[in-house]
Amino acid sequence: MSSVFGKPRAGNLGPERLVHSSIPEVNVAILGCRGAGKSALTVKFLTKRFISEYDPNLEDTYTSEETVDQQPVLLRVMDTADQDVPRNCKRYLSWAHAFLVVYSIDDRRNFEGCSQYLEIITHHAKETQHDSPVLLLGNKLDMAQYRQVTKSEGMTLASKFGFMFYEVSACLDFEAVQHVFHEAIREVRREQERNAPTRPLFISEERSIFHQAPLTAKHGLPSCTFNTLSTVNYKEMPTVAQAKLVTVKSSRAQSKRKAPTLTLLKGFKIF
Repeated sequence: MSSVFGKPRAGNLGPERLVHSSIPEVNVAILGCRGAGKSALTVKFLTKRFISEYDPNLEDTYTSEETVDQQPVLLRVMDTADQDVPRNCKRYLSWAHAFLVVYSIDDRRNFEGCSQYLEIITHHAKETQHDSPVLLLGNKLDMAQYRQVTKSEGMTLASKFGFMFYEVSACLDFEAVQHVFHEAIREVRREQERNAPTRPLFISEERSIFHQAPLTAKHGLPSCTFNTLSTVNYKEMPTVAQAKLVTVKSSRAQSKRKAPTLTLLKGFKIF
């Protein structure tokens, strides 16, 4: 099932679908053991409301149009419904651009169980040779008086895998929850920029095919003018490994005096 927040869902041919198609998309999967507060975090972010009771067997995907750093993005959030162990992981490993792995700070067993998700994501990244941003979240900060997992333990686990770490409260702090989701979007953008293919550099050469030169009237004959046409040719810059210095001397007519030299990159011609 999929739900849309912020704007009504568009039909197959409606204008809203056309708008969505032009907005970059980011898919985020929320992972963790039962009781970590995954659904509470998702609903808090999308609606600013806190709901304490959820069906632990219900898995859903939500869509919301967000603006992060003045840039629009179509965010899809998968609220997974794994029980106490990861299962059928391919459904989100091949779908998500980023992962939020959640545990409850007042449940030691919940914290230990989230390590399995971190290991699965790391193993998938090695197999595919593609890293996806991962954020480890200690939820239920409002239950700090019943804390069983210290903040330093969460930070240590996150640093072991090279992931980011936050502690939040889905119950009390909407701004902190929003910041985590937006930070996941930023990390996806940074990862896409790092993996973007580089474009070759080009330089332009303007060449004249015909030369405009008015003819001076002689012996009473009328003067005429040739038409001109110029074109611009684009040539690819050679790579650094291919670039060599070449010295080209001037014409023989100038050889009697000191001829100037031109230093060029190999692969270019003089016109």
